[in-house]
Amino acid sequence: MIMPERQQAAFALTNVKLLDPSTGLDESGAILIEDGKVKAIGANVASQLPSDILRVDGAGKIAAPGLVDMHVTTGEPGAEHRETLKSASRAAAAGGVTSIACMPDTDPVIDDIALVDFIKRRARDTAKVHVHPYAAMTRGLGGKEMTEIGLMLEAGAVALSNGRKAVTNAQIMRRVMTYARDFDALIVHHPEDPDLVGNGVMNLGETSTRLGLAGIPAEAETIMVARDVRLAQLTGCRYHASQISCAESLDIIRRAKDKGYDVTCGVSINHLTLNENDIGLYRTFYKMSPPLRSEEERLAMIEGVADGTIDVIVSAHDPQDVDTKRHPFAECADGAVGLETMLPAAMRMVHSGQLSMMQAFKALSTTPAKLLGLSAGSLKPGSPADIIIFDPEQPWVMHRDMLQSRSKNTAFHKAQLSGKVLQTYVEGQLVHHYDPS
Repeated sequence: MIMPERQQAAFALTNVKLLDPSTGLDESGAILIEDGKVKAIGANVASQLPSDILRVDGAGKIAAPGLVDMHVTTGEPGAEHRETLKSASRAAAAGGVTSIACMPDTDPVIDDIALVDFIKRRARDTAKVHVHPYAAMTRGLGGKEMTEIGLMLEAGAVALSNGRKAVTNAQIMRRVMTYARDFDALIVHHPEDPDLVGNGVMNLGETSTRLGLAGIPAEAETIMVARDVRLAQLTGCRYHASQISCAESLDIIRRAKDKGYDVTCGVSINHLTLNENDIGLYRTFYKMSPPLRSEEERLAMIEGVADGTIDVIVSAHDPQDVDTKRHPFAECADGAVGLETMLPAAMRMVHSGQLSMMQAFKALSTTPAKLLGLSAGSLKPGSPADIIIFDPEQPWVMHRDMLQSRSKNTAFHKAQLSGKVLQTYVEGQLVHHYDPS
C-alpha cells in the first residue's frame, strides 16, 4: 500500500469499502482528500479523479471514520512514567483512534483553566491525534466544591467529568448539573457508589466467593445510575453514564430514554468481551472499575449496544505500571490500557454476528463525536479527513511488547484477534502505517 507524503495537499484513497454510520454509506468506492478535508466520496469518485493525483490503493479494505474514544486516562501531567500525551497519541493512532477525550484524573487535576490550556498546548506540540480535555466537576475531584465550569468550557474543555470518583453528594451533583445545563455542557459521570464498593475488588458472586475476594454488588452502580437519571430529569441537563456494566443499569437508561430524558451511556470494550471468569488465578490486569461482571451481564451489554440503548463503546484506557499492578489482586490498582485493542476486540462481536460493522463503528466513532460536539466521526464532504484503513479479517496475536503505550497492562496479552488498522489519517496526514515486518 503506497503512503502519501505528509505534505501532499491532495490525494485519493481508492479501491476501498466505504463505511460511514453518519450517512449510512456502505459501498465500494474512493475518497478524495484535499487540504486535510474530505472533498468527495462515493462509488463514482475514482472515475472523476485528475490523472495526475496521487492514488493510494486501499486493496479492498474498509475506509471508515477514525474512532473517537470518550474515556482515556493519561499520566500527563504528574505520572508521565505511565503515559504521556505523546505516547497515548501513538497508541491511539495504532488503534485507529483519531480523537481522544482525556479524563481529568491527573496531578494536578484538570480543575482550572490553566490545566485545560496546558493539555491543549501540550497536545498541539506532541500528539499525533486530536486531544480534548475534560474539565473536573469538583475541585481536586473531591466531590465537595464545584469548579469554574464556564471558564473551563470557554478554555476548550469538551465536557465535565469527575474522573474515576463519583460525586456522592446529591446536592452538589444537582448544582453541577444545573450549571452544566445553562452552558449546554455534557456531564460524563462514573456511576459507582464508593460506600457500596467498600473494600470490594471484583464482582460480588460465586466467583468472588470461590476466590476469597471481597465482592462489589451491582447495586453500587445501579443505585448511582438511578439517582443520576432522576437528577438529570430534575435539572434538564445532558447526562452520560461513562461506563455501565449491569443489565439493571441498562434497564434504567432504557426507561429514561423512553421518557424523553437527555440521557446516554457508554460501555467499555472490556465489559463487552471479558467477564469475571477471566480473572482466573488473581490476574491483576483484569481488575477494573466497574469490575468485570458475569457472562449474563456481558451478553446484556452487547444486546444494549445492538439495540441502541448503549450509545458509546470506550477503551477505558488506564495505564498502570509495575508499581501499581504487581501486587496481590486486592491491593493493586484498577485499570487496563485499551487504545490499541479496542477495535480488534470489537470485531469479536462483529465476526460472531452479535453486532453489524455499522453498529460497531457508530458506537466507536459517530455517536461519541456527536455527544462531544466534535467535527469527527463522519466521512461527509467537508469533514476533517480523520480516516482509518482497516482489515477486519487479518488475524494476529496480541503481545504486550507490541504496545505503543508506555504501560503494558493490557487485558488482551496473548489474545487471538482478528482485525488490524493498516493506516490512520488525521486531517489528511498519515500518522500510522502498519508494517508487518
